[in-house]
Amino acid sequence: MENEDVKLLSFWVSPFGKRVEWALKLKGVEYEYIEEDIFNKSNLLLHLNPVHKQVPVLVHAHKPISESFIILEYIDETWKHYPLLPHSPHHKALARFWATTVEQKLGKAGWVAMSSSGEEQEKALKEARDMMEKIEEEIKGKKYFGGENIGYLDIALGWISYLIPVWEEVGSMQIIDSLKFPATTAWMSNFLSHPVIKDSLPARDKMLLYYHSRKNHFPSVFQKLLKV
Repeated sequence: MENEDVKLLSFWVSPFGKRVEWALKLKGVEYEYIEEDIFNKSNLLLHLNPVHKQVPVLVHAHKPISESFIILEYIDETWKHYPLLPHSPHHKALARFWATTVEQKLGKAGWVAMSSSGEEQEKALKEARDMMEKIEEEIKGKKYFGGENIGYLDIALGWISYLIPVWEEVGSMQIIDSLKFPATTAWMSNFLSHPVIKDSLPARDKMLLYYHSRKNHFPSVFQKLLKV
């Protein structure tokens, strides 16, 4: 079953799709990439993910799996080489907790900060920076969240390393101060310099154009805008 054809339906700028790409590449799994136009969704996508109608979708042995965190765990359980999740049940639970918490809190606050101004932006920036303080504590003293190698939590939070700086530029604001968050900044550098990561990042100028075009959409639809 491990050697059955693998396909990934995604969208070039989706951070959720990127984490699935990274997991497959780290594990050395060959796959076919299928780019989706999220503004004109294909019949294939609607057939494979009829509930959420979103990317990413992993297809393995002709069976679709949706939702990026679920896909990551499926990949880790299916291909044992280069384990992503920690072995300890406690550490597994912590990794899952931080993955979902950061996505919900920093993701939303960062999007609002990029998309707004004045008091609304300041409130969102405070929420985002408060979350960054917690991330800073978690990464202190480590090269990666997974230790010496990229693991589940690094992949889950990898969007911070390349997407937050783009949001900062688009929104003319700052979330990550390198002097205040030195451990996080070092992690970002380590993550982005890893061969698997640096060779699969979206072009920055293309991302800037995309997010400039999306920033005026109502911020509360963060999940819908990014996870389609």
